[in-house]
Amino acid sequence: MSSQTTPSHTAAGGLDQLVRIAAAQPLSPACDHFYFLRHGQTGRNAQRIFQDVDEPLSELGLQQAARAAQLLAGEPIRTIVCSDARRARDTANAVGATLKLQPIPQAALRERNFGALIGTSSANIDWACEPEGGETLTQFVTRKRAALDAALQQEPGPVLVVAHGGTLYALAALLGVPIDFELLGNAQPLRFERSGSAWRVTPLLRHADDGGSALA
Repeated sequence: MSSQTTPSHTAAGGLDQLVRIAAAQPLSPACDHFYFLRHGQTGRNAQRIFQDVDEPLSELGLQQAARAAQLLAGEPIRTIVCSDARRARDTANAVGATLKLQPIPQAALRERNFGALIGTSSANIDWACEPEGGETLTQFVTRKRAALDAALQQEPGPVLVVAHGGTLYALAALLGVPIDFELLGNAQPLRFERSGSAWRVTPLLRHADDGGSALA
């Protein structure tokens, strides 16, 4: 999934519905901070096409993963949990090699299954759609909540979650954090931190390249 430009509500419709679904059963991890990393860029990110689980990182994506590993090298991360989709797993392995940690792949952290839309343009994505053979938005948010809860509650922390753009949308909504579209770039390391009952997200360093994309 994708887009070379900064995401917008126009480019990613249905997010208000995603927030409403997430708000009905928010995520309440016991930890006070954790990290999130979206995978590096893929060819179909750049082409704005819905992609399947086997889509590899592009050359730029590999460079972004290596750069993210450098940015995360000084952080006290104890566990890496990742989507088992190739693009996320390869990104996590790049970081894990630097941190000397073995990522734990989880199928439940995969991007939303867009069914029959895979291979078509994602330029005008509507998260509220119900694609044939895919997941509804409610099914997606429910799956993500369970997967993120398990990753943050059951693994030694601080935890780094390596996944997808859709995961970040869901995660932010589940924690009640406003979605900042500037944080959606590929391989942009993020730190989520709790203050009282409120969560905030901070980029470790904004990427200067133009490899970011709206989704997946």
